[in-house]
Amino acid sequence: MSNQGEPLPTLTYEQRLWRDGYRRVAGLDEVGRGAWAGPVVAAAVILPPDDPELHLHLKGVRDSKTLTATQRRVLANVIQQHALAWGIGAVPPAEIDELGIVCATRKAMALALQALSSPPDYLLIDHLTLPDLSYPQYSLPKGDAHILSIAAASIVAKVNRDRTMVDLDTHFPGYGFCDHKGYGTEQHQRALAALGPSILHRLSFAPLRNLVTGVCEPAATVLTE
Repeated sequence: MSNQGEPLPTLTYEQRLWRDGYRRVAGLDEVGRGAWAGPVVAAAVILPPDDPELHLHLKGVRDSKTLTATQRRVLANVIQQHALAWGIGAVPPAEIDELGIVCATRKAMALALQALSSPPDYLLIDHLTLPDLSYPQYSLPKGDAHILSIAAASIVAKVNRDRTMVDLDTHFPGYGFCDHKGYGTEQHQRALAALGPSILHRLSFAPLRNLVTGVCEPAATVLTE
């Protein structure tokens, strides 16, 4: 996957907030919002305000969609090593069906914030707002392409969700979750036609509404972690 010509995210927003006294600025992003199966996962990343070499440590961090899987895994380790704090939140398919994907995404972000080892005092969010939270916040469309902490969160969330889908593939064989990670590829559509939906599928999503009968149970015990 080429990232030539892609804009590089910067610390401009974070630095402005650090100067204004907000020292724990959390970047937030989600992954899996458009998938047909699996959880929606969000990550929150707080970058250290006092590391003069932070931009060098995080060289290569950008929107996760512009990176290969290998690049994302390497960078996720670097981000987690240098971040002041990071957290993950996930909402499962049944709850996505109950809440709707926007509310479920907001809940995943709130859970990611709760998972932080130190609380934030300002939020930078990709696309969404979190109106039920009292933190001061700023939302930016395509924030992962412009704001370094959001780009970092996009990578951490993507690596975490991909790992989850690979694990679940062993318990729900035949769907190809390890390949398409729950998105609506041709491979996934063929598997659904042959097997019907599983309990990992989001039955409220339009492509699955006609397949709600005969929901498949796992072929083995589902991971509890």
